Amino acid sequence: MGSKQMVAAAVASAIAVVVFLPALASATDHVVGDAHGWTLGFDYATWAESKQFTVGDTLVFKYSTSSHDVAEVSGADFKACSKAAAASVWSTGEDVVTLDEPGRRWFVCTVGEHCRLGMKLNVTVLPGTPAPAPAPALAPAPAPSSYTHSRRFLSGW
Repeated sequence: MGSKQMVAAAVASAIAVVVFLPALASATDHVVGDAHGWTLGFDYATWAESKQFTVGDTLVFKYSTSSHDVAEVSGADFKACSKAAAASVWSTGEDVVTLDEPGRRWFVCTVGEHCRLGMKLNVTVLPGTPAPAPAPALAPAPAPSSYTHSRRFLSGW
């Protein structure tokens, strides 16, 4: 392969990395319950098992503000369907929670008996994929040597 072809191949590879890498490393917005949203009568355990959650992803809880809320609780409170006083509670109807570290996260609805009726979500957040090292800068193509030009001039070409 000639040096021009090698340089062209290196440039094409670098462009492909720059163009496609952001799509591979982008976070996912998970709408909890998909089209059903955050509501009664939905199997959130099965929903969560069908997803992969990684650091940087978000959970989006969509629900009727007059009927529900979202609280992040401990594992024990999740199991007991209770909420500690210091628990984070959201009630906007379109709450976005960033999954910022690996591990387990637990969410419940604190309205009435909703949690006991199954309105609770447990997710396991996996570490994010580390970003690959940046591609080395491409060196400029070497300039033609003066020896080549001198030989052409002397040969009359």
